[in-house]
Amino acid sequence: MFGLFKKKTEKEKLEEQYRKLLSEAHQLSHTNRKAADEKLADAEEIVNKIKLLDPQ
Repeated sequence: MFGLFKKKTEKEKLEEQYRKLLSEAHQLSHTNRKAADEKLADAEEIVNKIKLLDPQ
């Protein structure tokens, strides 16, 4: 309840976008492999952005 109005961090936004792209890629992999590969490439770019934000 207290986090109701909490804004998402940039990392949280990117992680959500990453999960969405992976889900879309999985669904497309059954029908259109090329489109699925493009979604996976986009997801990989998101991972690189996340790594830049949180170097460990």
